[in-house]
Amino acid sequence: MSNDPLLQPYQLKHLTLKNRIMITSHEPAYPEDGMPKERYRAYHVERAKAGVALTMTAGSASVARDSPPVFNNILAWKDEVVGYMKQMVDECHDHGAAVMIQLTHLGRRTRWDKADWLPVVAPSHEREASHRAFPKRIEDWDITRIIEDYADAAERMQSAGVDGIELEAYGHLLEQFWSPLTNDLDAPYGGSLENRLRFTMEVLQAIRDRCGEKFIVGVRYTGDQDMAGGMGKDEGLQVSHMLKNSGLVDFLNIVKGHIDTDPGLTDLIPIQGMRNAPHLDFAGEIRAATNFPTFHAAKIPDVATARHAIASGKLDMVGMTRAHMADPHLVRKIIEGREDDIRPCVGANYCLDRIYQGGMALCLHNPATGRELEVPQTITPADTKKRVTIVGAGPAGMEAARVAAERGHTVTVFEAADQPGGQIRLTALQERRREMTSIIAWRFDQCTKRGVQFHFNTFADMDTVLETNPDEVIISTGGLPHTEVLEAGNELVCSAWDILSGDVKPGANVLVFDDAGDHAGLQAADVISETGAKVEIVTPDRSFAPEVMAMNLVPYMRNLQKRDTTFTVTWRLMAVAKEGNQLRATLGSDYGGVTRERIVDQVVVNHGTRPLDDVYFDLKPLSSNLGEVDYDALSTGAPQTVTRNPEGTFRLFRIGDAVSARNTHAAIYDALRIGKDL
Repeated sequence: MSNDPLLQPYQLKHLTLKNRIMITSHEPAYPEDGMPKERYRAYHVERAKAGVALTMTAGSASVARDSPPVFNNILAWKDEVVGYMKQMVDECHDHGAAVMIQLTHLGRRTRWDKADWLPVVAPSHEREASHRAFPKRIEDWDITRIIEDYADAAERMQSAGVDGIELEAYGHLLEQFWSPLTNDLDAPYGGSLENRLRFTMEVLQAIRDRCGEKFIVGVRYTGDQDMAGGMGKDEGLQVSHMLKNSGLVDFLNIVKGHIDTDPGLTDLIPIQGMRNAPHLDFAGEIRAATNFPTFHAAKIPDVATARHAIASGKLDMVGMTRAHMADPHLVRKIIEGREDDIRPCVGANYCLDRIYQGGMALCLHNPATGRELEVPQTITPADTKKRVTIVGAGPAGMEAARVAAERGHTVTVFEAADQPGGQIRLTALQERRREMTSIIAWRFDQCTKRGVQFHFNTFADMDTVLETNPDEVIISTGGLPHTEVLEAGNELVCSAWDILSGDVKPGANVLVFDDAGDHAGLQAADVISETGAKVEIVTPDRSFAPEVMAMNLVPYMRNLQKRDTTFTVTWRLMAVAKEGNQLRATLGSDYGGVTRERIVDQVVVNHGTRPLDDVYFDLKPLSSNLGEVDYDALSTGAPQTVTRNPEGTFRLFRIGDAVSARNTHAAIYDALRIGKDL
């Protein structure tokens, strides 16, 4: 038996968990019609196959019709959920993984105009900032029916064979009763801490009455809301003891903070550039004080930190949830002594941010996550070995090289720069986003292990490519900034890339025209404002940086709002002209014939990129497919079989920003979909 603390079994009541690593409850928004169907099942089974001890589903499954999810969650109040859950549970059990599910009533953390348009309920009329609904103050009959809803949902899950359930408290209805900020009820459900916990205890008792003493039940809650007037650390510790002493709970799952605002959510679930494991010691304090089974997850992305959490006795089970989105085979690689092969979570939070935008959770640099039905998490060797030539070593090119090498092909990569990385190199120059370099570093390491030949400082043209006598050619040359968007004065502006690279020094009074709305515009503004410059960010959109999603926006705002920064929405930069040694910027509006002017000393334009595609078009007439991609095959995971030029000696594909300006995930996804069948 291994002496690795992470690989020791853990006994939770009657349940033996085979190691100390878990995936905490989260909702990747993969359900269909509120049910965990094939996509949902494939996602959890993939991780079960690789050795995780416990996978928690849902984040959270709704127990009641008047708790409509604001994104695509499991509906635990429907009887039909039992069959779908049972199939997933049985498959995970076949691989030795335990399965639990998190249940909740959202209370005010939803909207009245979702699903059946029922009133939002809470123990006060106080609105949650994030979801904006003004709740109805809960009545006695609401309490009675919701307790019954919890018990019904728990019974359904028990029928499905889950190993246990977890009640979500923080931010949801249970904690809304706990916190003085959200509970202004009179006794017996308001006032003293004991009264504020009464509803939770009645829910737990109803579940016990329905499901019995042997059924495993836990609570995920904050031990400290960390907000003025809220439930502080002292009350949180009292809650911890009360839950333990109730005899109704089998484990505690600890978080710290509040989630009613984007900044609060981001502090509770930290992202890129924020400290790793910031609440681990806090969770350890609660475990030490209660001597009770304690789980925890919050930016524990690496094995060393997870191992410390267990070895130090701070936790009984350590959650590595986003880490498992990046690499579902994390546990297997630990067991096999291949920790250096683990694809690292870079904290980009593309997973969480996407669900709040109405999409499904995706990992920025593992496009197979959530798509296990269409594309593989493990690349299989090809029957026929080929020569694959790749031009460009940004994220698209590096993924293409990795996948082709894992297929067993002979791979050659040409890169004009002196190292791989492409646009990610610019992003990672800022300290807060340096974790992004791991996207490239991991792929470079995987390629090096498989013998990929890299030629840096090489601007590959058609002849360079043809000299490699390729069977497959992939063009991943990316793009260059497009700034020629003005009626006049295009020559007087610089690009966001110019600022990020350091090729152009920031001015003292700067207008940043952001017509792409992605990270580059805000990151350039951040870099400029850090020098003490005055910055105005202008966008024609009705909100700024719409491509930078909620939690990723938080660090930018914390920097920019401390500085001399102004945000101007619904205005478009029309022209720039010389005004002595200054610049006169003319703004217009898409809404009507009005203009404004600004006098500044620098104008920065962020308008995406245009493809750097000359070598692609030079090679196109010589290729067997004439560069054509079968989109039906690409979309469904089938191989590419297009032949348009039988005389062609190689197939040609163009991926990433060499096609059009998109993002890192799109570039890597292109490469995986094309490369997996080469």
